Amino acid sequence: MNILDKIVADKRIEVDFRKELIPTSQLEASVLFDRSTISLANNLRNSNTGIIAEHKRRSPSKSVINQKSSVWDVAKGYETADACGMSVLTDAKYFGGSLDDLLTARASCNLPLLRKEFIIDEYQLLEAKAYGADVCLLIAACLTRQEIKQLSEFAKNLGLDVLLEVHNQEELEKSLMPSLDMLGVNNRNLKTFEVSLETSKSLSSLIPDDFVKVSESGISSIEAIKELRPYGYQGFLIGENFMKTEDPAKSAIEFINELK
Repeated sequence: MNILDKIVADKRIEVDFRKELIPTSQLEASVLFDRSTISLANNLRNSNTGIIAEHKRRSPSKSVINQKSSVWDVAKGYETADACGMSVLTDAKYFGGSLDDLLTARASCNLPLLRKEFIIDEYQLLEAKAYGADVCLLIAACLTRQEIKQLSEFAKNLGLDVLLEVHNQEELEKSLMPSLDMLGVNNRNLKTFEVSLETSKSLSSLIPDDFVKVSESGISSIEAIKELRPYGYQGFLIGENFMKTEDPAKSAIEFINELK
């Protein structure tokens, strides 16, 4: 059982518990449920930097990353830095995040927010909308083609952008469908945790141009972005690079200014 299987198994238990706790009618009655979302895909298409900056406290591969920086300050800082969007981890057990982090980010900035989560159920998409997200992440490695179709179409009906993440050619081929906006290539091998930009490069030609191409993991330098741009990538998800510093907002501002 790899780490992803373990996380998904725990997630099923968690989602069942949450469903009993908060009915869907309560999520749909949330004050944020009817707000108009901001399209991350459009922001990336019209940007000259393409940075999606992340708030992440810890991860299975790097226990503690940053437990000190407040979501409020980080979100405000990312907006000041002119990031295209912000990714907010909401998984508690493995990443130390929560839906409250999403709510706090929504209150403090006007960036498109990605709910970074292991989504296996439509209920989680209703949560994303109720807590102020604009974008949802679907991970091909833990979903069948039918589940990707069902969840992405449900997300689109809620007005959410869909970022689908793949790790290899097989996942990519089973996932291509019109209900996706962005295709993210994760450069981290889930079995070994090794990171290589070659993954993004080798899969780029297989991604049709209708989708915004996003490269994820292992992007820690301006050079990496410059290396990937010729392959058609318009989005770059930066997780640990900003968060592992004392002041993630300041790091993002300096990085994006240099990139411009």
